[in-house]
Amino acid sequence: MIKRWNPGTVAAPIGMYSHLAHVPPGHELVVISGQVGALPDGTLAGADAEAQTEAMFANLERLLAAAGAQPQHLVKVFSMVAGTEHLTGFRSVVKRTFTRWFPDGDWPAQSLIVAAALARPDILVEVEAMAAVPR
Repeated sequence: MIKRWNPGTVAAPIGMYSHLAHVPPGHELVVISGQVGALPDGTLAGADAEAQTEAMFANLERLLAAAGAQPQHLVKVFSMVAGTEHLTGFRSVVKRTFTRWFPDGDWPAQSLIVAAALARPDILVEVEAMAAVPR
């Protein structure tokens, strides 16, 4: 079982994440490269951050399945958003998705940056992740 926790020696998290996550023995660490809001045919899911974030997390879930894992195996999530104007759409999808993936509130470690731009001007969100997959 992945151990996630927030020690009392630092401020409580300001969002849906844990400060620490530990990969237990008997698990392999799987690293997932940056995923954007592209559909399986390579086209973007939409021109807004909400549609792209939905597709981005669907891609992440597909990759986890390909590795024999589920969202509950996520140890670390690193998200990038191209501009503060896209945070509202991004955060609404994160809240819905993480509430579904982690109904007990046992969130993975998580970081978020807001960048001026990502790989292409039409890409608004990207996510990288690490998962602890049982052997």
